[in-house]
Amino acid sequence: MKILEKFFDKIHPNFEKGQKYEKYFPIFEMMDTILLWNNKRNQRGTHIRDPLDIKRFMMIVIVALLPATLFGIYNIGFLHFEAVGVSATLWDMFLFGLIKFMPIVIVSYAVGGFWEVLFAVIRKHEINEGFLVTGILFPLILPASIPLWQVAVAVSFGVVLGKEVFGGTGMNILNPALTARAFVFFAYPGKISGDKVWTIIDSAKDKVVDGFSGATPLLVASGTPAGESAVKHVNDAGFSFLQMFYGFIPGSVGETSTLAILIGAVILIATGVGSWKIMTAVFVGGYGTALLFNAIAGPGSSGIFTLPAFCHLVMGGFAFGAVFMATDPVSAAQTETGKWIYGLIIGFLTILIRTVNPAYPEGMMLAILFMNVFSPLIDHYVIKANIKRRLSRAA
Repeated sequence: MKILEKFFDKIHPNFEKGQKYEKYFPIFEMMDTILLWNNKRNQRGTHIRDPLDIKRFMMIVIVALLPATLFGIYNIGFLHFEAVGVSATLWDMFLFGLIKFMPIVIVSYAVGGFWEVLFAVIRKHEINEGFLVTGILFPLILPASIPLWQVAVAVSFGVVLGKEVFGGTGMNILNPALTARAFVFFAYPGKISGDKVWTIIDSAKDKVVDGFSGATPLLVASGTPAGESAVKHVNDAGFSFLQMFYGFIPGSVGETSTLAILIGAVILIATGVGSWKIMTAVFVGGYGTALLFNAIAGPGSSGIFTLPAFCHLVMGGFAFGAVFMATDPVSAAQTETGKWIYGLIIGFLTILIRTVNPAYPEGMMLAILFMNVFSPLIDHYVIKANIKRRLSRAA
């Protein structure tokens, strides 16, 4: 480490203002602060003292994502070998999933990192660490079968139009990872929806077992005919509640295991990185809305109206969105009351979209993006109400 430190100290003058490599200082600073510690000190008094800088903040989120990531990698292999009817060891399943998942992660980080560096050099500011999380979040909300070129195009869209055009990390209105996923969903729907994309099958050499469909539990529930029980259709398709909770089901890589996601939620809450208020509000809003639809379900209602409320919470991207997406500290509501309002409406909209609009059986992605846009308005009225209440007490 001393050798590395001496090397950076030696080349540092070449990147200072007025020197020949001045415009590449953001790249130098990024490598210096990632590989070594930053010895900068405040020259004036500070009004905020907190050891949790942005790098540590992002690293905690990545640690919280590890359970869902590791399980997602294993689940890729589990679903593949189950579909083709081949017995495999846990290691075989994990290795298969790792081989399929890592190229997606590499492309995500490489392309997104390129845009981050490019904009930092052009704007002459430090490279922000925000993409450390976005680069792994995006692959986790994709099917493992996604073409790599679509990953590259979508990441470019999410980083450039979802964040950089607003000024970069901390200035974006929308969650960049969800913005990228929305691009894929609307531009290439055949690669991110339906029942053929969630399990990796080589049609040229893999022969699937009889009865294999590849449909997710949520897709099965959304296809339930009017007047019939959605939970019965889900169970008949081979999905029990425990299977959905543990995550042995088709779906986006990191979204299937509610258990792994909740472990991540505990890490985020315990470290103060994730807002427990937003997480709780999303779950309460979703659960309450699903109960309401259960109560008003009639003979002519779509079958998904009858899906038990607790099933909604372990299907699709509900849990992952509530824990890792809705809590984005940049695009979420900032006021304490606003966090409750923001989360409750996300939960409400997710179930509303799932049950009323069959074209979008997921719901979580659109609900969060919609509320990202309105979160500043929520905070505005919460603050305005607080000011009005204090003025009335003073009068």
